[in-house]
Amino acid sequence: MVADPRGFMRHQRVDPTKRPVPVRLRDWRVTILPPEPGQLAQQASRCMDCGVAFCHQGCPLGNVIPRWNELVAGDAWREASTSLHGTNNFPEFTGWLCPAPCETSCVLAINDDPVAIKQIELAIVERAFAEAWVAPEAPAEPTGRRVVVVGSGPAGLAAAQQLARAGHAVTVLERDDRPGGLLRYGIPDFKMDKALLERRLAQLVAEGVELRCGVDVGAATPARELRGAFDVVVLACGAPVHRRLDLPGSDLHGVHLAMEYLPLANRVQHGDLERSPIDAGGRRVAIIGGGDTGADCLGTANRQGAAVVHQLDHNPSPPMARDELANPWPQWPKVHKHSLAHEEGVVEEWAAQTTALVGDRSGHVRAVRGHRVRALRCGEGRVFEPLAGSEFEVEADLVLVAAGFVGVERGPLVEGLGVDIVPSRGTVQVDDRWRTTADGVYACGDATRGASLVVWAIAEARSCAAAVDADLMGVARLPAPVAPGERSFS
Repeated sequence: MVADPRGFMRHQRVDPTKRPVPVRLRDWRVTILPPEPGQLAQQASRCMDCGVAFCHQGCPLGNVIPRWNELVAGDAWREASTSLHGTNNFPEFTGWLCPAPCETSCVLAINDDPVAIKQIELAIVERAFAEAWVAPEAPAEPTGRRVVVVGSGPAGLAAAQQLARAGHAVTVLERDDRPGGLLRYGIPDFKMDKALLERRLAQLVAEGVELRCGVDVGAATPARELRGAFDVVVLACGAPVHRRLDLPGSDLHGVHLAMEYLPLANRVQHGDLERSPIDAGGRRVAIIGGGDTGADCLGTANRQGAAVVHQLDHNPSPPMARDELANPWPQWPKVHKHSLAHEEGVVEEWAAQTTALVGDRSGHVRAVRGHRVRALRCGEGRVFEPLAGSEFEVEADLVLVAAGFVGVERGPLVEGLGVDIVPSRGTVQVDDRWRTTADGVYACGDATRGASLVVWAIAEARSCAAAVDADLMGVARLPAPVAPGERSFS
């Protein structure tokens, strides 16, 4: 029974306050301000006694959302933290970075604003750290088994923590100079404070996880040596290969991949660089690609002082309201939404297909050339038909390519281990137990799923860890929220 059965009728959803755009563009601090303490219990009380909690289906982790809403509404914060951490290793990562498919699956979302689940989740974990309720968990009796995890993004860290708590000796290998993967060098500080990552890394180390950075497996360290040194290898190396533009002018100066641009900006914030060698200050910027990575580039470019930013997407502009027949609840609503970065200044170019990048006499990009398109269904996919007479040109002296990712890196790591790749997706092939085609080698996260959400990375890592532990010990001891290839409503 919920704390207030009529709470959703008494109270409207209240979103957290955002820092004013002119203020937040002057620094790299997070955009959202903490909510008022008294507001959270009221917001949690909006959770309905709905009988069938569709938010569970929307959340890949299977977070027991109604339970911790009820506990927060009843001022039982410590119990809420216990419930939340029972299904999610890193609620602050999902609280800041996940687009919240749980909220769009909320029963209230049928005809009202959904419960503010992300806001409550973040409040629970921050209260837990403030009250010192989050502490290193003593691992089970040592099993004598050694596991190596390749990659220290959210999937690698979650798998490592689960396996260490099961009593295995876990080593995480990261080729960068600091652990964290995309959380460290892909996500800008204004989306998630890196201090949140550091405190979780400290927790993992205290739980016995060994973090080794600067280790490029397959290069300096032959991949096959891992099989001799460890009982199990878990690949959590992500899907970092960019979709490149096969267009005239792609090799011009001033054209950069998003994951060349974003890590440099993050290194400036880390103090590694005084100024990024790819800086948008005073420049006309064009971002090719309309996803989350493009939004990260947008927020970064505006904070660097770009003169103007155009974002080009070949998809048509989504509708302002959900199509109840083609896109019914509880599916992810395919509607026009602005990210926080879009509030800070952008010229959106929808249905805009880039055809060429144009350079000046010195070989530096000066414009993006393209035409408008119409999206047409073709089987289960779409094709984009050019519209006659719709050619355009956007002036740009910095072009950032954020056109998506096409899978894992082919090379000494996957080839040295002998794992097969799914040709159509560029991801590591796994069976229904997260096992690759190489003996003793498992994989999870973006490496098997393709570039996806942080919540899916953690969910898959927890399931992969459960499969590894069961295979090593002969009995299932860890929770497994999802199966390979599973999809949510989103």
